Amino acid sequence: MRRKRVLKHEFVESIPDHIEKETLYISIRYATVVHKCCCGCGKEVVTPLGPTDWKLIFDGKTISLHPSIGNWSFECQSHYWITNNNVHWAARWSRNEIEAGRAYDRSEKERYFNIGEMAIEGAAEDTRVMSETDKGKTGFWQIVKQWWQRL
Repeated sequence: MRRKRVLKHEFVESIPDHIEKETLYISIRYATVVHKCCCGCGKEVVTPLGPTDWKLIFDGKTISLHPSIGNWSFECQSHYWITNNNVHWAARWSRNEIEAGRAYDRSEKERYFNIGEMAIEGAAEDTRVMSETDKGKTGFWQIVKQWWQRL
């Protein structure tokens, strides 16, 4: 059984050169959280924040990250959740589970970014059609509404 760990957190402009153990460094500007692996191996763990990466919850007092952190490329292959500054150890994954997780992450990124590109292309097309046919009769919000209804 792994030792219980409670982390502290620091909001920083950019990630410092020296990373302390048991400290989460959060850069909102760069949408990144960095910490040393909770197993104690000393490796730095970088968790980018974003719609297809990790989500950060700050409740005014503690930090939670979602989803779990699986350090599959580290020798330790540690796997844990960070919830309210507490580390909760998760089961070790098999090689097949790791590959399936990576494939899922890739497919989610592709789905997210392809939808975004199609939506932007569709909005641009709607704007061209509207401007050619209505010659200024339709405002910006009407165009957005019509575009949104097409999705």
